[in-house]
Amino acid sequence: MSFKELLESWRETAAAPRTVTEYSVRLAVDDAAQLQALTEMFPGRTAEQLITDLLGVALQEVATAMPYVAGQKVISTDEQGDPVYEDVGPTPRFMELARKNRKKLEAEARSAAGKK
Repeated sequence: MSFKELLESWRETAAAPRTVTEYSVRLAVDDAAQLQALTEMFPGRTAEQLITDLLGVALQEVATAMPYVAGQKVISTDEQGDPVYEDVGPTPRFMELARKNRKKLEAEARSAAGKK
């Protein structure tokens, strides 16, 4: 999702489900001022919802920006028959850790829901 698409979704949709875990941050003054401006522009969204959505888009951008580093192992061939090498850069580890942590967070959410 791009930031443009995020702005559009703020106008049209409700927020997605959230984790049980909360994170606390202190913003730079300029960032806080811009966040407050967004809360005034989109009064149906809290500052926390905006931070969550902005962080989600930023994390997608980080994942996209991670460089592909070709390893030695050929994992497939492309449409022209050229070899495609495994990615030995940071992306596979990031994706693996993200999947592992998603499972953990989902288990925490199920556990919290069961206690209610």
